[in-house]
Amino acid sequence: MSRILIAGSDSLILPECRLFLEDRGFTIQHCANLPGALAQVLEDPPDLLITEKGFSGKNGDIELIRAVKACLQKANIPIFLIADETQLQVELDWNNYPVDDIIIRPFTPEVLLTRIRLAESRMIRAFDNNPLSRLPGNTSIIRAIQRVLCEVEGYAVCYVDIDNFKPYNDRYGFTRGDEVILMVARVMVNAVDELARKGSFVGHIGGDDFVFIVREEMLEKVCKKILANFDLVRNMFLSAEDIAVGEFIGLDRQDRETRFGLLSLSLAVVITGDGRYTHYGEVSSVASQLKHCVKKLDGSNYMIERRDI
Repeated sequence: MSRILIAGSDSLILPECRLFLEDRGFTIQHCANLPGALAQVLEDPPDLLITEKGFSGKNGDIELIRAVKACLQKANIPIFLIADETQLQVELDWNNYPVDDIIIRPFTPEVLLTRIRLAESRMIRAFDNNPLSRLPGNTSIIRAIQRVLCEVEGYAVCYVDIDNFKPYNDRYGFTRGDEVILMVARVMVNAVDELARKGSFVGHIGGDDFVFIVREEMLEKVCKKILANFDLVRNMFLSAEDIAVGEFIGLDRQDRETRFGLLSLSLAVVITGDGRYTHYGEVSSVASQLKHCVKKLDGSNYMIERRDI
């Protein structure tokens, strides 16, 4: 978030505040009128917009904010609205002001920098979270794995996959498939939270793939709990006909009719600690090989890989 557009009067950002931000690597561009600010947003959109209540007339601020929100080149540019206390005595219509932060004048350069850093962090979290499950996504997963690789204490990094999920989606529809994904997310979070909260992590890679991390000594209890709870609720997402037969017919990836087993979970577990691995990519590679093996087993299962130093 290095390029900041300041749309407002000359006094909106004082010179010392501007110099403070530039010293920390930010590029500042100032537009004192609405046409110039709109042109900048359309031609070369900034990473962050700072504007003021009442900019460029009665509705200039609203028009500029709407233009930023409609920007196709960059999604979700953070918007800061600067206002005086008197301007907030009348409650704002937040549908007209879909801003990310509001700052009351006067403010210090340090306060502004802190709010910018907070907006950066909030954006990273928002973009990383899986839109369906709301669990942390790939960036957070990588960080979590790398964190435990630095620990002397052993941790278990467990990759979770829903077996036969694609043919299930084809048979039952994507809405029911999303319900299954949410169910698995809840089952994992509840088990980890109940049995192994300290130092743990649960993330959603995407689709029907998840990761959870727990301390090594809690691993088997958590795996057994997840599989048991999944089996308890699984039939809620299957038809009586398929449950009675114990399988269903669907198309494989080559569009051939194939018999598939009912929904199950495959857990591939990699144990860390004592320098077994140094990079998250190693863990992911080993887990991928392990998952290939565990998915060949019938029903829900977990398989643990322990590498000696």
